[in-house]
Amino acid sequence: MKVSIWSDIRCPFCYIGKRKFEKALERFAGKDKVEVVWRSFQLDPNLETKTGVNAVDHIAEIKGISKEEATEMHNHVARVAKEAGLDFDFEKAVVANSFNAHRLIQLAKTHGLGNEAEEQLFKAHFTEGKNIDDRETLVQTALAIGLDQKEAEDMLASDAFAKEVMEDESQAHAIGVRGVPFFVFNDKYAVSGAQSPDTFLQALQQSWQAFEEENKALPKV
Repeated sequence: MKVSIWSDIRCPFCYIGKRKFEKALERFAGKDKVEVVWRSFQLDPNLETKTGVNAVDHIAEIKGISKEEATEMHNHVARVAKEAGLDFDFEKAVVANSFNAHRLIQLAKTHGLGNEAEEQLFKAHFTEGKNIDDRETLVQTALAIGLDQKEAEDMLASDAFAKEVMEDESQAHAIGVRGVPFFVFNDKYAVSGAQSPDTFLQALQQSWQAFEEENKALPKV
C-alpha cells in the first residue's frame, strides 16, 4: 500500500507531521507493506534565499508584526515540535528557497533514500541552522545519507530533477492541495496537516482494509 506525502522542507508542520505519522506507522501491524513516497511542494516558490535573515525576522517582516509577536508565534510551534520529540531553533533557521533541496530529494528517491533525505534536510533547516539552498550543505547531506558525491554535485550543477519537482507540485494542485503536509493513502483517503498519531493510525487501518479488499477482488492469473 502506498502513502504519498506532499511536503516542503521549509514547513515546520511538515516535519512535525512526519514524526507523528512515523509514530502511527510504528503501531501499524502492516507497516512492512507500506511504501512511503515523498512528493515535492514549495510553499513559496519565489522566495529569495537570505543567509543573513532568520525565520523569526522574516515572518515579522512579511506579516508586518513585531519581532516579539513573531518570536511568540515560533515559540508556540517549537513547543508543538518538542511534544513530537523535535528540537526547533528558529533563531538559527536560515531563510532559504527549497527548490534545490527538493531536487536532491528527488535524486535520493531514485536510490530508495527519499525518507532519509527528508529527515536530514528537515534537521539541517530547523535544528542545525544550515542553509538548505547552499550547494555544499546539500552535497554534505547527500553524503550523509549514502549518495555519491559526484552524482550529487553533477545534479546540483544542472537542472536535473527540476521537472520531477514541478510535476509533483502540478499533481498536488490538480487534486486540490493548498497546504502541506498532505497525506494520500492508497490513492483514496487524504489527511491534511500534522494530525495526531491516532488519526494517522486510523487512516492507515482504513486504507489497509480497502487495499486488501481490492486485492481479493482482483482475478487470479
